[in-house]
Amino acid sequence: MEKIIKKICTRETILYVIFGVLTTLINIVVSTVLVKVFQVEGNLASTIGIIISILFAYFTNRKMVFNSIAETAKEKWKEFFKFILGRSFTMVIEMAGVFLLYTVLGVEYVITKVTITVIVVILNFFISKFFAFKTKKEENEQGSEIDEENNNNYTSI
Repeated sequence: MEKIIKKICTRETILYVIFGVLTTLINIVVSTVLVKVFQVEGNLASTIGIIISILFAYFTNRKMVFNSIAETAKEKWKEFFKFILGRSFTMVIEMAGVFLLYTVLGVEYVITKVTITVIVVILNFFISKFFAFKTKKEENEQGSEIDEENNNNYTSI
């Protein structure tokens, strides 16, 4: 059990949780204020909250959580596109969840947002970690694959 806790409680996951909580709060506060104060329809308010929180998450996750090493403009745009693609996927999940729980089933809006957002935060961690951000580990793995490929080319000559 201790090994599992040590494996889960890394610097990366702790920072992700901290910024995930902040991202979630931004999403919930923006959405709720739009619904309760400005009487914006729930699904539209949720979408606006999601977009604002996605932008916040990108900038915090890129450098503070996953320590991206993307340097060139091309690498950064590719990373941003992959991040947005992943978040678009989870945005659809969130919108469908809000529609189902809030609109169809009539669950209280804040309960709906919190429940769906927890699921989305977990999905987003794995998408960011394994799909979106270029890390030193990824670069080292790519480098060793290239080295191995070059070695194979030399040995076959």
